[in-house]
Amino acid sequence: MAALHLSLALLILLPSTPEATSSALLGISYGRVGNNLPAATSVPQIVASLGVGRVRLYNADPTTIRAFANTGVELVVGVPDECLATVSTPTGASSWVRSNIALALPATKIAFLTVGNEVLTGVNSSSLSRYLLPAMQCLHDALAQAGLDKQVAVTTAHNLGVLATSYPPSSAYFRKDLLPMLCPILDFHARAGSPFLVNAYPYFAYAEEPTGVELEYALLEPGHAGVADPGTGLHYTNMLAAQVDAVYHAIAAANSAAARAVEVRVSETGWPSAGDANETGATPQNAARYNGNVIRLVAQGKGTPLRPAAPLRVYMFALFNENMKPGPTSERNYGLFKPDGTPAYELSYRLPQDNTTSSSGGSIIGGGGYGSDNGRYYSISAAATATMVSSALFASCC
Repeated sequence: MAALHLSLALLILLPSTPEATSSALLGISYGRVGNNLPAATSVPQIVASLGVGRVRLYNADPTTIRAFANTGVELVVGVPDECLATVSTPTGASSWVRSNIALALPATKIAFLTVGNEVLTGVNSSSLSRYLLPAMQCLHDALAQAGLDKQVAVTTAHNLGVLATSYPPSSAYFRKDLLPMLCPILDFHARAGSPFLVNAYPYFAYAEEPTGVELEYALLEPGHAGVADPGTGLHYTNMLAAQVDAVYHAIAAANSAAARAVEVRVSETGWPSAGDANETGATPQNAARYNGNVIRLVAQGKGTPLRPAAPLRVYMFALFNENMKPGPTSERNYGLFKPDGTPAYELSYRLPQDNTTSSSGGSIIGGGGYGSDNGRYYSISAAATATMVSSALFASCC
């Protein structure tokens, strides 16, 4: 059990994982809203200890991007909300790509740009939404002009609050007020071949209605009997798969042509290991169970009941607890690791070495949403603004 309590000093001695290539299905979100986090240069070794092949960043911090050079880890680089107006013009997008992406390639593997985070449902949606699609288009064009569009795709991450209803999955559809923005975005995804990203948290459904949502279903426990969708007859043994298929159904209802081409991926999911007294279920034990089950599901290489042939691709949230995030206690306790590099709770699961369906090799993770249909959706994201996030993080907007 001593291995379950590795210090940061020991973790940084671990070798990189060359098998963690772009074929990996499992990723992790690396948020930096904290004043006590380890240096970015030590983070790739911590990621390697997990056997994770993909990392999602929430901005284009050059030090962090350089830290992942020559590691084989594939990055998703965020274009912060604060940059959307700037990159929604051809000149601004070309400058941003040239300064933040082109210079990092090919040493650092960058697969996606996520343009903003939960823009359509965020607190600044009224002022930012109009920039979202133009920014995506201009960044894609800038990448194409630089000859990079075949290796770097453009997308954005949505909160499940874009859905008007989500249960059962077959009845799901997008909010009508968002359709004028979502339909062209779906067209963009279909043309560009980029995935539709969603931040999906079964925790929020359980925390809001613990008497109506079975904990084992929300925790993705393999022994749960499951729930049948009366509209399709499909059987759902865990809530995460139901959330993903709800998005697939909503896409089909909004844009049948795009539904045949667009893949849904989970850009965030997680479970807090601590919370306030009224935050039901936020415990280390539940966090360990949920994240362990996420890893198990992804490692199986299977899809959802609606799309069984498309392997589930997920970014766990998050790498570290972030002490400067605003809001309830839970928001500062989503990390698999504490800031000193020690595991936040005991979580052990043998992950195939190349993070695909192979059963050989492996690494041990040691020691380690949505609301109701009344519109009360919840959000948790490493992109949350806190007072410690200085303007220096967003200097790359221009």
